[in-house]
Amino acid sequence: MNRTPTLDDFMLAGIALASGLLAAFLLRILLRWLGKHAGRTRWSGDDVMVDALRSVLPWSAVIGSAGVAGAVLPLTHTVQHQVNQTLKVLLILAVTVAVARVIAGLVRAVTNSRSGVAGSATIFVNITRILVLAIGFLVMLQTLGISIAPLLTALGVGGLAVALALQDTLANLFAGIHILASKTVQPGDYIRLSSGEEGYVEDINWRQTTVRALSNNLVVIPNGQLAKTNMTNFMRPEQQLTILVQVGVGYDSDLEHVEEVTMEVIAEVMTDITGAIPEHEPAIRFHTFGDSRIGFTVILGVGEFSDQFRIKHEFVKRLHKRYRDEGIRIPAPTRTVALHQGALPPGAVSIPQQRVPEDEPGEVPSTRLD
Repeated sequence: MNRTPTLDDFMLAGIALASGLLAAFLLRILLRWLGKHAGRTRWSGDDVMVDALRSVLPWSAVIGSAGVAGAVLPLTHTVQHQVNQTLKVLLILAVTVAVARVIAGLVRAVTNSRSGVAGSATIFVNITRILVLAIGFLVMLQTLGISIAPLLTALGVGGLAVALALQDTLANLFAGIHILASKTVQPGDYIRLSSGEEGYVEDINWRQTTVRALSNNLVVIPNGQLAKTNMTNFMRPEQQLTILVQVGVGYDSDLEHVEEVTMEVIAEVMTDITGAIPEHEPAIRFHTFGDSRIGFTVILGVGEFSDQFRIKHEFVKRLHKRYRDEGIRIPAPTRTVALHQGALPPGAVSIPQQRVPEDEPGEVPSTRLD
């Protein structure tokens, strides 16, 4: 159009823009109301979709009203084309961001539901978000009339150089994907590496795995190293586990009475202490005639790895007190030393005594003479 814009043209364009702003405001109110109702449901996917729509629908209404206003005004063909291209780019950008948020949010929700913990494996979330944004960027270039074929060719050739330069980074990336896909480690699991590091897995991202130790410190482990090392996962195949407590009593003890008293203490601990498993059947197994005691193992069931410390603590305290009340003796380690005057008997071995320097105070260990 080559005619001069009139007052009616500006009024129609203003009405179109005002209608778009009003529609965006009403959509914000509606989506906020839907968000409150979505927050009451158990499925987190509806929260993700409502949150994404809250950003894309109002902007779509504004962009659409701007397109209508541009169509009403008597603009030249070149200006009209530029306005339409700009509005298309803005609309594609808004839709791409919304789709990326929806897909990434759904991936995060699925990850959380499978692991059962608050932390999420961000490696899948980040990869999904980058892929969606890359596709939206290519669609945007195609809309502007820019051919993406040379760009894809350049990316393919340059990708070889980038892959060679980022070997360690790519190794960690694919190692993290392999770890999550094989489900050997998930966020929330308690793991122990052969190198000694142990703790709860907080997150697995594109480069590293973050582990929170019981001291509340964070240990950062590259995914490639985690995939190569020997590892014990205390949450797989199930979270519940058994623990072993070593106990010993004197040779003069009635083992039937010892077993009965120990089972009573186990029943108390399993009932009173948080993290214990009352339905787990405990066991007592005598196994060793030691130097000064008869050793046996108490097998207890706990809910998860960190519960064992609290349960062992209470069990040892209560068992010690109960043994004292029942007169069951827990002997201290002793050793009999026989001293001979004159020549040593056949087969005896002479053990030289250590002298304590005069300028260094020390104590001579007590011995029992036979």
